[in-house]
Amino acid sequence: MSALRFAIHKTLETLQIYWELVRIMVPITIATEVMSRAGLIVLAAPALAPVMGLFGLPPELGLAWLTGMLVGIWGAIAMIFTLVPATSMSVADITVFSALVLIAHGLPIEQKIIQRAGPGFVITTIIRIAGAVVYAMILHHVLETTGWLAEPLNPTWIPVVASTDWLGFLVGLLEALAVMLAILLALAWGLEVLKLTGIMALLMRILAPALRLAGIREETGQFTAVGLFLGISYGGGLLIREARTGNISPRQVFISCVFMGFAHSIIEDTLIVMALGADALGVLAGRLAFAVAATALIACVLRSIPDDRFFSWAFRRTKGEAPAGP
Repeated sequence: MSALRFAIHKTLETLQIYWELVRIMVPITIATEVMSRAGLIVLAAPALAPVMGLFGLPPELGLAWLTGMLVGIWGAIAMIFTLVPATSMSVADITVFSALVLIAHGLPIEQKIIQRAGPGFVITTIIRIAGAVVYAMILHHVLETTGWLAEPLNPTWIPVVASTDWLGFLVGLLEALAVMLAILLALAWGLEVLKLTGIMALLMRILAPALRLAGIREETGQFTAVGLFLGISYGGGLLIREARTGNISPRQVFISCVFMGFAHSIIEDTLIVMALGADALGVLAGRLAFAVAATALIACVLRSIPDDRFFSWAFRRTKGEAPAGP
């Protein structure tokens, strides 16, 4: 294949994945915005208020977490200090709440993207929310027992909720889609350059020990790494393309998506919550360790499940599907 034909093929392939993501993101984003403006999220929030007690957090933050799960991380952080004054919170409080939001946010869009790669929407969403709850509980009890991070919160940044009309919302959505297209094209070509120069192999050798511990093999390692650093939209988008080739074991696709659910966009998202006052060890190092351990446990359980059961409740089998494999 000539260089020009390869370039055209790679670009068209990326545009197909981009169209898949647009078809997921646009209707879900608009539907969620309608729910938010209609007050439906506020009505549902009281159900989560008692849950905040599991993490030693003010019940008012239940609304912020629910908004984060449905809208995304920015929806949650914009509400935190509106609901609970910073002066009444500790560094431990914001660290625990940030851990919840970092693992479980933007679920309608991100889990729908994961579903397109094959894993079931319901099972992976449950796993992701359960992971957020378990890690936040562990973190809360460790901090409570040790007294670590008990000092009063002093955030370097307090976000201000910006009111916008529907026109502003739609313009913002179009801008986000344009940025996503640019990033996807850059990623597709960047990965090819990294492969040709050997840099990707070096990066994967660095990440390989942690990914192996999590049960992730080389075949899905690079896509997991993209999701880890840049987010599910990009890592999951690339994984959709590879999963459809039939060259990757469905179980590996599932495990990769589980790991990305627990740990993704670790640079941008972590910096955001650290600006709110969250501790880096709790929201980054601890979260990565939990992601590796929890994914390894799930991978171990997955290996004991027969193929027919795996494909019936955890993975959508498609035409030409690769064998389930380990």
